[in-house]
Parts: sequence; structure tokens; C-alpha cells
Amino acid sequence: MEYIFVITTVITFIIFGMDKYRAVRHKRRISEAFLLAVTFLGGTAGALLGMLIFRHKVSKKSFLFKLAVVIMIQCIMTGIIFRQSGNIFYHS
Repeated sequence: MEYIFVITTVITFIIFGMDKYRAVRHKRRISEAFLLAVTFLGGTAGALLGMLIFRHKVSKKSFLFKLAVVIMIQCIMTGIIFRQSGNIFYHS
């Protein structure tokens, strides 16, 4: 399971880097919907690192809002999964 997290993080980081590269060179961009989708599918750490390291999408408030919504949904889903699985770290 850890390998999936690492692979997804690296892939998302690369995708954010590719989009920044394309933006600087005025090439065809990767859609925000795709960036948010790969973030949602487990690439949150890679997206945040890519945004910080490449300084990409950090000033676009609409994207930051959508990213925050994605992260909140992930947190809620994680909480639901842990609660239903009877995880020892969850106390009700």
C-alpha cells in the first residue's frame, strides 16, 4: 500500500512540473480538472510539493479553493473508512 502512495505522489509531482513547464513556454496546458483528479486519487502530497517547488498555481485562488475541497473530501472519506473499519486510532 505504501508503494501506491509513493508512486501516486511522484506521478502527481511530475504532472504539476510538466504543467508549469508548459505554462512557461506557452504550450498546451494540462487541465485543472485533471490536476485535481490526480490529486484526489492519492497525489495530494505530490500536488502540494509541486505547487511549492515549481511555484505553480499558488496565486490562483479558484484552484486553491478547489484543492482545499479535494483535501477536505479526502479527510472525510478517510475518517469514514477508519470509523467503519474499527481502527484503534479512532475514538468515538
